[in-house]
Amino acid sequence: MLDRRFVKYFDWGLLGLTLLLGIVGLATLYSAVTSAAPSPQKTLYFKQLIWYCTGMAVMVISFLVNYKLIERWGYIIYLLCIVLLVYVLIYGKYVGGARRWIVLGPLSIQPSELVKIAIIISLAKYYSKAADTRGLTLRELFSPLILTAIPFILIVKQPDLGTAMLLVLIAGFMTVFVKIERRSLLFLLFSGALLVPLVWFLLKGYQKRRILTFFNPDSDPLGAGYHIIQSKIAIGSGIIFGKGYLKGTQNALSFLPEQHTDFIFSVLAEEWGFTGSAVLLFLFLMLIIYGLNVAYRCRDPFGIILSGGITAMIFWQIFINIGMAMGLMPVVGVPLPFISYGGSSIITMMICIGLLMNVSMRRFMME
Repeated sequence: MLDRRFVKYFDWGLLGLTLLLGIVGLATLYSAVTSAAPSPQKTLYFKQLIWYCTGMAVMVISFLVNYKLIERWGYIIYLLCIVLLVYVLIYGKYVGGARRWIVLGPLSIQPSELVKIAIIISLAKYYSKAADTRGLTLRELFSPLILTAIPFILIVKQPDLGTAMLLVLIAGFMTVFVKIERRSLLFLLFSGALLVPLVWFLLKGYQKRRILTFFNPDSDPLGAGYHIIQSKIAIGSGIIFGKGYLKGTQNALSFLPEQHTDFIFSVLAEEWGFTGSAVLLFLFLMLIIYGLNVAYRCRDPFGIILSGGITAMIFWQIFINIGMAMGLMPVVGVPLPFISYGGSSIITMMICIGLLMNVSMRRFMME
């Protein structure tokens, strides 16, 4: 039976905000998959409904299990996710030139989404013991580097550069969040700058084209630049109040590619204009503030770093996806939290919200 204090300290605002974002996401997805010509994909909408229901159940589990127990099992969770990444490289479903999914009957799971949570939990576990006021040294940063590098390499091999870079951003934020010794920080920045030419050399041809097209989409308007150009047209045509729900022409005429995943923000912006886009951004801002507030109120090092890592993950996905749709970021295939179609993405986000509720509910134990 639940402790009555859980009800008292339960973050109803965070739950309400999550449900509201879910409603916006389902409504936008319905438009994206049913308005597109010539073949509407209504089954995707019903699949997303099932994933949301599953996500709600997983969210309940993730806030009922004491997060201190999750800390204890942090490295085990990490190892299980690494095993899934290795498995998907060998036996994963091959779609569009990449192996990213494990097929389980009618459903497909993307392990790289779950790895985001695993890396946050494992780094929070490590930093909660290693961090102190003087800042982390290079020796203390070796283990986090290995923890991040292993899934990074495995995800790049799929290939999925967007998710791999997202892991680096999450790990980088968490590391700065707990503080780095100044000399160590300068060394890492200098080393990172030297590695840029090597990273460029290792990129595949289509990845290089995406980056070059980001700087000049008009250089290949019918190829690599097509996505960005059509997305910007859709967003711009929404003007102030949009064309109306289910009335977006870029989506309906199938000019907008990947309208239910990578460029779903463009669908919303075309139909609801600047006003609707601003409302969505406000909801996301409130979600980020809630996450930071949970970290601020917590008195347990692991809970603080865990909440900070989850908030960083949500922020970077929003920043990259919307920036990508507006032509401010390269096209890297990062989903928009709660809005883009994708079961693994929804499950990951719901687990993260459950963990934030978990830390928030149990803060009284640390007071």
